[in-house]
Amino acid sequence: MTRSLRRGGRGDSLIEVLIAMSLTAITALGIIGSQLWLARNERSLMARELATSIADSVAEGIRHDADRDPLVTQWRTRAAALLPDGDVDVLDRGDGLRIAVVKWRAQALSDGQAACAEPGVGANLACVTVAFAR
Repeated sequence: MTRSLRRGGRGDSLIEVLIAMSLTAITALGIIGSQLWLARNERSLMARELATSIADSVAEGIRHDADRDPLVTQWRTRAAALLPDGDVDVLDRGDGLRIAVVKWRAQALSDGQAACAEPGVGANLACVTVAFAR
């Protein structure tokens, strides 16, 4: 009888180890998934912050300088170097209102991030717009 009890005890501990390993693996996969999601969102926020800074610099530069072509060319070069497929445009809306648009290729637009609302920007592109008057 002691032999049968020992055999039953060994089987139970093996099942307990398998359950513990399964729970550990599921927990580890959940943690890894959340870390990947956080890293993706951090990259997206850093790109948006950089684009906002570029758009603000373009708006300030045009507001203070009459010749905007060299300024826009300079910031286009910087945007292309700092953002994936980065580009800068300045749109004239009339009545002295202008809009600085910085656009870049988004890796994948997240659920809370909408595509760019500016016309002519394109699909899978994120953008930042800053309206200003001269």
